[in-house]
Amino acid sequence: MASLYFTYSAMNAGKSTSLLQVAHNYEERNQQVLLLTPALDNRAGVGQVHSRLGIAREARAFVAEENLFDLVAAELKQGTIDCVLLDEAQFLTPAQVWQLTQVADTLDVPVMCYGLRTDAFGQAFAGSAVLLAVADKLSEMKTICHCGRKATMSLRVDSDGKAIKAGEQIAIGGNEKYISCCRKHWAEALSEVGVAPADLGK
Repeated sequence: MASLYFTYSAMNAGKSTSLLQVAHNYEERNQQVLLLTPALDNRAGVGQVHSRLGIAREARAFVAEENLFDLVAAELKQGTIDCVLLDEAQFLTPAQVWQLTQVADTLDVPVMCYGLRTDAFGQAFAGSAVLLAVADKLSEMKTICHCGRKATMSLRVDSDGKAIKAGEQIAIGGNEKYISCCRKHWAEALSEVGVAPADLGK
């Protein structure tokens, strides 16, 4: 039976690069992949998986209201799909995560999701929380903080590089808006702008 995979990390760990490498590996063996990406992530244009290394390719963009099981089932009617690869998985709705479990369990197509585990304020994204609960296989990609320790948090910053202590959970951006850091330096940056990490969930 096929499996549902979730690979997670802080920002800038190379998730999209890894996804594109997996797609290449499948296609080198004459197997077919379906690339999916949320339409709301338009940093490189809607329907693009883009790596910070500069490589990119087109993907099928989807919206929050879309049923991903139906989407994959419809694509299967057009031809073989050996693997579904999904970028920015933190933007999935909980319902869509369950739909992806059906893709693996009912359609017998492996699904590999790549995304963030938590937002800039230390809270789990809804889609990531369900993936962490139900995925068959979890793996963490590692990147480092400026201090050299493993970065597990994504700090949101303003145009002056100062930490932002509150705001919407979803704010699309890249290196100009987020810094990957360890939990200690994330907490210290937030305390400098007047918020203790313990207060974020209140």
